[in-house]
Amino acid sequence: MIVLIWADILAGYAMWVMMTYLTNVWKINLTHATGIINIWGGIASIMPLGFAFLVDMFIGHYAMLLFSSIAYCIGLGFLSMSTPPVLSKSTDTCSAYKPECIGHTQKALFYTALSLIAVGISGHTVSLPPFFTAQTTASNDRDTGRKLLWQIVGIFGIILVPIIGGIALPYIKQWSVRFGIPAICSLVATLLFLSGSCSYKYDKPQGSPLTTVFRVFVASVCKMCQPLPSDGNELYEKDGTDAKLMPHTGSLRCLDKAAIILANKTREEQERTRWRLCRVTEVEETKIGIRIIPMWLTFIACGIITSIGNTFFLEQANHMNRKLGRLNLPLPILLMFYDFSKSQFAKLYFTLTKYLREAGLKHYAPPIGIAASITFAILTCITAASVETRRLSVIRKHSLLDKPDEKIPMSMFWLLPQFLLLGALDGVAENGIMSFFKDQGPPSMRDYFVLFTRGVIGLGMMGNVIFVYVVGKVKPSWLKDTLNMSRLDKYYWTLAVLSAVNLVVYVLVATWFSYRGCADDDGEEAPEVEGAVTPYDENKQGCCCCC
Repeated sequence: MIVLIWADILAGYAMWVMMTYLTNVWKINLTHATGIINIWGGIASIMPLGFAFLVDMFIGHYAMLLFSSIAYCIGLGFLSMSTPPVLSKSTDTCSAYKPECIGHTQKALFYTALSLIAVGISGHTVSLPPFFTAQTTASNDRDTGRKLLWQIVGIFGIILVPIIGGIALPYIKQWSVRFGIPAICSLVATLLFLSGSCSYKYDKPQGSPLTTVFRVFVASVCKMCQPLPSDGNELYEKDGTDAKLMPHTGSLRCLDKAAIILANKTREEQERTRWRLCRVTEVEETKIGIRIIPMWLTFIACGIITSIGNTFFLEQANHMNRKLGRLNLPLPILLMFYDFSKSQFAKLYFTLTKYLREAGLKHYAPPIGIAASITFAILTCITAASVETRRLSVIRKHSLLDKPDEKIPMSMFWLLPQFLLLGALDGVAENGIMSFFKDQGPPSMRDYFVLFTRGVIGLGMMGNVIFVYVVGKVKPSWLKDTLNMSRLDKYYWTLAVLSAVNLVVYVLVATWFSYRGCADDDGEEAPEVEGAVTPYDENKQGCCCCC
């Protein structure tokens, strides 16, 4: 299974430069290419929530890994085949990577490839961490030495593969080969994964906590004409020590109708109808999820800023001087700096959490972290606007406004501060938002909090498409077909103002929000950051209303 991680990293580096492929080869204008990348990235971030539901309810982690790995292989293969001149009708006139060589076949393969790659990424996001953990924890003492050896090899590969993907791949001129190498690696990884199928430990699907939310809404709608009892103690609650009971609250009382016990039927009959009667605890967990929505909406702006990293930032670097001395460095070197900054600021956030826990103020860590991430978003936009102003002045000085393909005599390392700030934004935001969901979200959905965090960022990426469209309509001169003719500096200043307004709104909402105790205040172990480990047990968590 370790090779699946290697293939994911290698494919990630290949996909990161997709913006330059669309603008350099397809010759798509700036806003169109940005829209394609952001919509694809948003879908790939939101889709894991639906896949997690399928895994928990029907197919399990192994089937999802197999399905998504096959989709990954086919998608990357189609992506390699979609590059001209692989399937061009006339090899004489289409022997190079030119837009006139891209026909309907290439376009169909390209968009199909993006869809399949999104499926592959989503399936691996959902199932690879918990399935890998299940295999390592299921090993006996006899296998410990062998598995330790493979883990050492895996760690070495995780260090080596990004270096190969970030440095070696960009030097390959042919896009078909650049996309083909990750496709071949994904195929080999999938075959190696299949080779161990007889030795894996398989867990059967045990139900999804998302079903509880659906059941509460269905049951409350079915009883919308029923009067609410004056006393919350008259609502249905299943007794037992196998589930933590939550007290009834007076807010969102329309959902309390899901727990009403009908007078014309016996209690036993109603308990057997799972979609008509829910416990008070289930209703209260649904209420918790709804109360989070105002805070949740303020997180989307972080995703909007994140989305400009592999679109506008990358396109700026694509036409700048990449030399460092005599070395001509590849674009993914900026991604490495971004990843380093992201990991370091994530560690800084966890250090803050540790100190606040020792001071008995752990529940303040997520709000402080999210506020810091929004501040980083403002600083990122201000820095990007300042650098873009300088870049445009260099363009005017050298008369390059009408020469979008010419290299600008300005080092791409001018963009390094904004990439570092963007890494700080994502490192603090992702962990802060996930910690917030863990502390304040419904306890039964704890395994989904990593996916909820990525879904919020994905919504922000898709929201950036709408924001670019609106700005393009209101200020057409800001976003032209080419980067040199555009005024990205003004667009970045607009994003800075948007982030500043979002910070004010966040502070107001965070002040108003009623915080619950931290998820691990009672001694319960908090889930790992990288993904869910323990499968959801529908009976144990109390989501099933039948006896």
